[in-house]
Amino acid sequence: MPGALQVVLTISTMINQKKITLLAGSLLLALSVQAQSKVQGYVFEDANRNGKMDGREKGIAQVAVTNGLEVVLTDKKGKYTLPIGKDNIIAVIKPSGYKTPTDANNLPRFYYIYKPGGSPAGLEYKGVAPTGPLPKSVNFALSPSPETDAFTTLVFGDPQPYSKEEVDFFARGVVSEVEGVKNVVFGLSLGDLVGNDLALFNPYIEAVKKVGIPWYNLMGNHDMNFDVKADSLSDETYEAHFGPANYAFNYGKAHFIVLDDILYPDPRGKSKYWAGFRKDQLDFIENDLKHVPKDRLVVLAFHIPLKPGFRQKDLNRLFELLKDYPHTLSLSAHTHIQKQDFFTKEDGWLQDRPHHEYNAGTTSGNWYSGKLDANGTPEATMPDGTPKGYAFLTITGNQYVIDYKVTTKPRDYRMALYAPKVVPQLKSTTASLYANFFMGSEKDILEYRVDDGPWKRMAFYPDFDPMFLNKLNEWDTTEELFPGPVRRPSNARNSTHLWRASIPSNLEPGVHVIEVKVKDMFGRTFTDKISYRIEKSKPLPEQALKTD
Repeated sequence: MPGALQVVLTISTMINQKKITLLAGSLLLALSVQAQSKVQGYVFEDANRNGKMDGREKGIAQVAVTNGLEVVLTDKKGKYTLPIGKDNIIAVIKPSGYKTPTDANNLPRFYYIYKPGGSPAGLEYKGVAPTGPLPKSVNFALSPSPETDAFTTLVFGDPQPYSKEEVDFFARGVVSEVEGVKNVVFGLSLGDLVGNDLALFNPYIEAVKKVGIPWYNLMGNHDMNFDVKADSLSDETYEAHFGPANYAFNYGKAHFIVLDDILYPDPRGKSKYWAGFRKDQLDFIENDLKHVPKDRLVVLAFHIPLKPGFRQKDLNRLFELLKDYPHTLSLSAHTHIQKQDFFTKEDGWLQDRPHHEYNAGTTSGNWYSGKLDANGTPEATMPDGTPKGYAFLTITGNQYVIDYKVTTKPRDYRMALYAPKVVPQLKSTTASLYANFFMGSEKDILEYRVDDGPWKRMAFYPDFDPMFLNKLNEWDTTEELFPGPVRRPSNARNSTHLWRASIPSNLEPGVHVIEVKVKDMFGRTFTDKISYRIEKSKPLPEQALKTD
């Protein structure tokens, strides 16, 4: 019996040891999970630019860091602590006077992706690989960088290539024109970086890096993972290439907030997607703005414009969050036209001074359509008559001006003028002078004069651009296809920056010069000229007068 008892005791001891081992393992796992419910680290001055916090490198105090929802400031040693879940991107909100590292592609590296399980399996386009457990400290390197309160940025709307051929059109037709650009501190693409084929992200990145400046990006409706069922997962492939879809940074006295404003799938079930924000995005904006002085210029950038069709409750809350910031600007793209929108109290804006949204013209123009230009790329004039191009946003303190640059044209090409080539003397004519001022709105004043005569006002005249209609007519009346990989542009849309005036016919025969003058929303004046000819009416040929 003693032997049997010993066996029983030995088995009992082994069972208890196993229980203790299992319990210890469970406790360790629990402690590990608890330890990874928070992330901590330092924002530090990277003196030797190696991206690592070395022993003598000091932390930077009062720098904002976010997990995509909460926003905290670093303490006097540069340390931060934030809650973390199973899918977070930790990001530093770059303060003025510092720069973040950029990678070999000129993409700013201001974030750390934490997805221990990686992106969901089965995505058509690869997302983020499993990141594993959190490091003990997630640190962010910053380097001191002189920043003036006056600076210029470069803005691209919708590159949107659907093929490698169109990436090449984008690279040769747009990027090559700004390659090595001087006195521009960073660039920003306003979404639709590609056209549904997310495998084109890398060719797009390769193209844009040649500009040679730090380049920020945001997500458009053609940059999403369409094979997911939750909006929060629609940016998995975007995140793998560009980082967070919602983030912020400072430069000079401007604070930039970059956002994904596409709700996918459409929560109403009416269409593929809807323009709006999730609650967590609006919470992020609220938490971010707590650390932004009220005298700063707040620049919001997103893909789909705020009207028409934006989810109203989200717009209301956004405007509530901005009500104490008198200096604001929104940037958007998506429409493949160019327009200026101004939000007043009738729109729910809560300030006396309207909120300005610049809906930018696109680098793909009219989706790479139209005849080939001198560069061998589609001229791609947009349906409102705006030629393809890009914008320069120049900020001075908390004020700004925007300039639109048409590709292949001089920097001062700001409007297109249209007039008949010849009109009969002293005959009434329905022919008109048209001015398409590409950056215009109803707030601008356009005047014209003939042969240095008195200035007269032109009438704001939203309508189809006659020059664009001529392009369509050329496509529709040609009897032979145009050479090259080209296609007909899309049909015309009303231009919100078109003006009209009558053509005088009561002048002497000969060539007459019309000068058009613009006073724009920023108080600047621009002029351009066009000429037309007046001729005396010709009598009918003699044979036309004969009757039977």
